[in-house]
Amino acid sequence: MTFLGVLLIAVAAVVGVGVVLDNPGDTTLTVFGSAVPGVNNQWQVFFAGALFAVVLVIGMVLTCMGTARTIRTRREVRALREEREESLTTLEMEKRRLERELARIRNSAAASAARQATAAPASPAAPAPAPGPRSAARSQVKAASPFFDRSE
Repeated sequence: MTFLGVLLIAVAAVVGVGVVLDNPGDTTLTVFGSAVPGVNNQWQVFFAGALFAVVLVIGMVLTCMGTARTIRTRREVRALREEREESLTTLEMEKRRLERELARIRNSAAASAARQATAAPASPAAPAPAPGPRSAARSQVKAASPFFDRSE
């Protein structure tokens, strides 16, 4: 829209300059050396000037509207970019907090498992299979987590 507005302003200005420079008389209208057909009276010249003014105003309005739209779009993009950066920062902080909590739970689970292993030795008659590191950590996390200890 901005380009179209600037184009209309330029065309109107060029036509206006051509009319002013090429019209020495009161009732003939020539533009760039050519007579404009149908314009023989002074009122016709006046309406041609009025038409020129309307085209000029329309071009200026389109230019202003296009510029305002561009400014509004840039503000919205800037606001969205800032909101995205803020949400990423918040998510990173939440991730770090959850990682610390998970590490704390795993450490407390490992410590309680070590205490249980030293307190009650395994019976020699039935050796239990050794769980893998992932399943042991998972079962320890469940036992030490306050979420799974609820009796509701």
